Amino acid sequence: MSIVLVINSGSSSFKYQLIDAATGAPHASGLVERIGQEKGRVKHTVFFAGTAATGADAAVTATDATHERELPIADHTAGFQLMLDAFAENGPSLERFAPVAVGHRVVHGGARFFEPTLITPLVEINIDELSVLAPLHNPGALQGIRAAKAAFGDLPHVAVFDTAFHQTMPPAAYTYAIDAELAEAHRVRRYGFHGTSHKFVAEAAAAHLGRPVDELRQIVFHLGNGASVTAIDRGRSVDTSMGLTPLEGLVMGTRSGDLDPAVIFHLARRAEMTIPQLDDLLNKRSGMLGLAGVSDMRDIEDGVQRGDEKATLAFEVYAHRLRAYAGAYLAQLGGADVISFTAGVGENSPMVRAAALETLGFAGVEIDPVRNEERGRGIRRISTDASRVSVLVVPTDEELEIARQTLAVTS
Repeated sequence: MSIVLVINSGSSSFKYQLIDAATGAPHASGLVERIGQEKGRVKHTVFFAGTAATGADAAVTATDATHERELPIADHTAGFQLMLDAFAENGPSLERFAPVAVGHRVVHGGARFFEPTLITPLVEINIDELSVLAPLHNPGALQGIRAAKAAFGDLPHVAVFDTAFHQTMPPAAYTYAIDAELAEAHRVRRYGFHGTSHKFVAEAAAAHLGRPVDELRQIVFHLGNGASVTAIDRGRSVDTSMGLTPLEGLVMGTRSGDLDPAVIFHLARRAEMTIPQLDDLLNKRSGMLGLAGVSDMRDIEDGVQRGDEKATLAFEVYAHRLRAYAGAYLAQLGGADVISFTAGVGENSPMVRAAALETLGFAGVEIDPVRNEERGRGIRRISTDASRVSVLVVPTDEELEIARQTLAVTS
């Protein structure tokens, strides 16, 4: 038995997927959102036989079915009951496709959790304590865990942490150059995020190339509305762009990424901005939205094609940061064997991929323009046959990775 229910819970919503961790086949997925609001929504999709083999590639076909309903949802416990109702009414049967465990995505595991962990009362306490490092994410995850335990009390529950994969970073990579005692007292260091995706992509790329992951030097770009890049040396994360929080690093949809810390002091003094206002500015009103007025890369690219100056500058800033990190990680790794692009922008924007790598010919990177422009499902190579570095597009599947890690803990 290898069916796992994967839960990704936030403060007012949760996503779920019922997936076979052994085959990668999803049986159902759904979203419960607007919890605690006047009108909530439940969306439940059943994947019938003949759908794609993995969650990342699963497409809703004519035989698949999506069911939606709107009604008040008081809390996460009520939301989980509605999820159970959706399975009972629309399928698949949780008796026939019975999960053997529940896997939970938890954003921040701090330095305490470096692998998937069976959830005990002590683990719940630790997740709660780590909310100080992820106040927007960990509390919602904890609500989801407690509601899921109430609904599936006889099953093991496993926490899979976004930060865990990056716990292999050496101290030189994760240490900030501030007062050491102050940093230790307040757990100030670089943790990194998107670890579940980076791990999945690195292993999928190695399998696609028919080489052991522990022989490869890899750079993985996870480019979505949130974005990060990781240097992976023989299967281990040795550096990553996000830091104490997901704000550090690349330019993102609404986040600034790397910034001189003195900008904050300057705006506090000159613009009289408060800490909450600065937090909102850098996390929600910066990045591509701050530069061009839109956060979606498709809108940015359309603007570039029209000759819009703001969109053009935003794209150039975005690409400049990608190349800066690519160069830095080539130096940290001593070269690369594989560079992979994943997530919404990474998988679907030839323009971003080309711009990110256009200056890396010195490192043996050669993009094939035709391959780069081709659309397709699954893993595909976009570098030339002569390129010393294999450049791949690798669809990520964080739910499948969480399911696999959950099954490994409970088997």
